[in-house]
Amino acid sequence: MALTLDHIVIAVHDLDKTIDDYAALGFTVVRGGEHPGRPTHNALVVFEDGAYFELIAWRSPAPQDRWWQLLDQHGEGIIDFALLPPSTAEVIAAAKSRGLDLQGPLDGGRLRPDGEQLQWQTGRPTTYDLPFLCGDITPRKLRVPEGEVRQHANGATGVARLTVAVSDLLQSLERYRALLGDKAHIHAADGGNSATIALGNSVLELTQTAPQLQSKGEGPLAIVLKGAGTWEQASANLTHGADIAFAKAELEKADSSLATA
Repeated sequence: MALTLDHIVIAVHDLDKTIDDYAALGFTVVRGGEHPGRPTHNALVVFEDGAYFELIAWRSPAPQDRWWQLLDQHGEGIIDFALLPPSTAEVIAAAKSRGLDLQGPLDGGRLRPDGEQLQWQTGRPTTYDLPFLCGDITPRKLRVPEGEVRQHANGATGVARLTVAVSDLLQSLERYRALLGDKAHIHAADGGNSATIALGNSVLELTQTAPQLQSKGEGPLAIVLKGAGTWEQASANLTHGADIAFAKAELEKADSSLATA
């Protein structure tokens, strides 16, 4: 069962301010709504390839919520990411049969500003090097808008790569193989310090040399977007702590390094 990148979660303090700042960067931002039973509301930046950013904020403290803890302790930025399963229950069962501990299926949902009630199920890992699963009960197009909202003035068309900090690369790769199955496309690199995993149109890069490991611990740390791009590396002030760049900018930096080597 092929799993693809569903969304990347970016925790912020002030949702209204974040919406304005992402719009200033050339992203089309749409309000997502409220999460029943939680003090959270969100907005989405959806790309042509179907992946999206979830910009999430809290209306009141939530000390039991790991995402809120990350925001409170480390400030704004990328805190998690999700894969899209064809069936949450089936993927969880298959992963468990391969020895991976996943919690779920767990029910979730969101109330959109227009009153539409969304439902989904999640599967939650017990380690932070792994993503969670987010599978729809109501049609995905209700949760992830289609059409003109996927067009961005800055030229972004999707997520080319998401980099994730891991403490032990070999152990993380074992867990990813258990999650993704035998058909997982994994390529080791950088002398055994990193590896890449194909997730549909996106690539997941695992690295065990990230400075983040000493402070924030395991988890997603940087995004590279597909598209021509009207800027190279976005200001952390405007992205609210998220490390976001365009693939074109990285290629230009690589070419420059080769020219001066």
